[in-house]
Amino acid sequence: MRFSENWLRMLVNPPYSSNELAQVLTMAGLEVESVEAVAPPFDNVVVAEVISIQKHPDADRLNVCQVDTGTTDNKLIQVVCGAPNVEVGVKVPCALIGAHLPDIVIKQSKLRGVESFGMLCSAKELRLSEKAEGLLLLPKDAPKGMSFREFYALDDQIFTLKLTPNRADCLGILGVAREVAAITATDFIPPEIESVKCEINNTLPVYVEKPETCPLYYGRVMHEVSLAVATPLWMTQRLERGGVRAINVVVDILNYIMLEMGQPMHAFDLAKIKDGQAGKIFVRYAKKGEHLELLNGQKIELQPDMLVIADENEPLALAGIMGGIESSVQLGTTDLFLESAFFSPEVISGKSFHLGFSTDAAHRFERGVDFAVARDALERATHLILSICGGKAGPITEVKNLLPKRDVVKVRLERIKQLLGIDLESGQISEIFKRLRFNFSVDDDVFYVIPPSYRFDLAIEEDFVEEVARIYGYDHIPVSLPRAEMSMLPESEVINLSPGRLKQILICRDYQEVINYAFVDANWELDFANNAAPVVLKNPIASQMSVMRSSLIGGLMANLQFNLNRKQTRVRIFEVGCCFINDQGHYQQTENIAGLCYGNAAPEQWGQPARNIDFFDVKMDVESLFWPEQVRFEKFIHPALHPGKSAQLYRNNEIAGWLGELHPHLQRKYDLPRSAILFELHIDSLSMKTLPKVKKLSKFPPVQRDIAIVVDNHISAQELLDSMNAEKVDIISEIHLFDIYSGKGMEAGKKSLAFRILLQDTEKTLVDKEVEEAIAQLLNVLESKYNAKLRR
Repeated sequence: MRFSENWLRMLVNPPYSSNELAQVLTMAGLEVESVEAVAPPFDNVVVAEVISIQKHPDADRLNVCQVDTGTTDNKLIQVVCGAPNVEVGVKVPCALIGAHLPDIVIKQSKLRGVESFGMLCSAKELRLSEKAEGLLLLPKDAPKGMSFREFYALDDQIFTLKLTPNRADCLGILGVAREVAAITATDFIPPEIESVKCEINNTLPVYVEKPETCPLYYGRVMHEVSLAVATPLWMTQRLERGGVRAINVVVDILNYIMLEMGQPMHAFDLAKIKDGQAGKIFVRYAKKGEHLELLNGQKIELQPDMLVIADENEPLALAGIMGGIESSVQLGTTDLFLESAFFSPEVISGKSFHLGFSTDAAHRFERGVDFAVARDALERATHLILSICGGKAGPITEVKNLLPKRDVVKVRLERIKQLLGIDLESGQISEIFKRLRFNFSVDDDVFYVIPPSYRFDLAIEEDFVEEVARIYGYDHIPVSLPRAEMSMLPESEVINLSPGRLKQILICRDYQEVINYAFVDANWELDFANNAAPVVLKNPIASQMSVMRSSLIGGLMANLQFNLNRKQTRVRIFEVGCCFINDQGHYQQTENIAGLCYGNAAPEQWGQPARNIDFFDVKMDVESLFWPEQVRFEKFIHPALHPGKSAQLYRNNEIAGWLGELHPHLQRKYDLPRSAILFELHIDSLSMKTLPKVKKLSKFPPVQRDIAIVVDNHISAQELLDSMNAEKVDIISEIHLFDIYSGKGMEAGKKSLAFRILLQDTEKTLVDKEVEEAIAQLLNVLESKYNAKLRR
């Protein structure tokens, strides 16, 4: 929100300098982003009139002008000028001898042999504009001899507010002035708005098909309006300093009302509405196949969720966003239909973003405008049009439905004291609410407040407590350290690993952390998670970021491609982040940790030969995250992984994640010279770890036995280990697999697995008989369950 300080001080004039006022507004929650001077310093520039012009005798593009600068003796000065738009009778700013302009000091000089006693100025030379095609032409009634700075009101500042979305009430100068008055306890003098006398009886019927989309609509017909008049200088200046360019006088007046009252309005050319005066106005949703060319020249296909203003034949405007060019007010228009309405924010929100542009009207309607000023805005616009453009006004057509309800909110004095930590009296709260122009009553230190129609952000008790804090002044609330009783609490000995600790483990194992967007390409979800129904975003920030990720792998693969494109041949990265799952309309959010390894197992060096990283290298990294607990790896089919080189992880018989090599078809699709090894784990499965249990160390020597068995190919080593560990006797301390063989010498469909078994007793040295019995028991288990044969 941009506005002129001079305009603001016409409504409320607190005893503060510009910088002090900016500080006060910022401390009250209305952040002032910048305060800029309208024009740089310059002096000795006056309003002047060109009396006569003669061609320069020695230069085709120069003119010798006799200029009246408004001196008491009516003496003219001679100025040589090369501007293409200089004419007899025009009034322009003239810099006299001795004037200090932003880039030059004016001196008496000769131009091609002709004396010049000043300079006729353009807007660019005065730093009022970046571009200029000629002299800055002034209104014909500009008083000659008057200081140009004073005439053009250049001793002014432009304030730019960085408003939060909840403060739509300050998107008009009246709202800002109302806030300034409340913050500084200064009188607020809004402009008086009187009803316009109707001179004609013409109206257009208005029909709102869905009352909830447009609870309030006002319309008025005007005849014999002249657009040939110029917009007054004071209005043009306020528009420009508010960031709005001048278009034509009627549009400028409506834009002025928007900047003043925060109420967007629109004017239609009455002659271009079907049947003119006998036509009808419909507020409805667009129909399938309808099109509209907007004022910005963009031709759009209207969607069924877009609200339009239409006549009986076709849409005329996109409601609350932009009008159509076909029904626009242009030079030659004489009859108008003025619109002032309140559109529900939910109906307008997101539409301009979908269309790829933003408008001042949509910016306001999306946040909610004050429905109580819609009629006043129409009356004020009518009054300005009549006074500037002439014409005749008809009666107001009103369509009113259920407006947003403003419920009474109970605000307790004790609650205010509790939240703010200061001792305020009831009278102080009453004074603050009066300054804020709240409608309230008090009963036994309880305030019953009705939120104003322009404050949609006030709905609960805490909102009003915040208002008290703002107006009382955050800097007046004393700072105190919190006090609380502290006592030792019991702490479980179970290790609770934070994501930060997991990151440190991977960093120590030569990984680097990456952070990616949670918004991803829908194709990633299909490729890496086989997810055809991801969580879809309604308003994606980019077409390739249209869904929420259910896996972290897509982002890691994009990081890998980014690095490969920059000649990095060894990549080890991981990410910790949230994933989002759509379970038939029920949304879940989980936190995962995922990693990717690509290239050589170790950096290039002389100490060991280069070797491509494999499944078991990354398996070791994953096991380090679970240490000291052991996890089980079982064969697993995953859409993104190689079917013979992937596994699912189990911790305490619960799925903890997966690990594997990228599927060959994805390797080809993403043009990777080598395959990558990937893993993704659930943070929940890693967060809690049990401490290692102390066991008695044996002082007696261990016994080692190796057995090799032959089983069917479909039987996994893990199944055999689980069965042996479940049936083993106490003296067996460890069983692990150390060899797998299938090939020459093996029966078809069979494979050989070799296990190393450690046996040890804590009380004595084992004898051969005990060892043989323990080994025989394991062989019996394997034979009975899996038809295993001891390999000889």
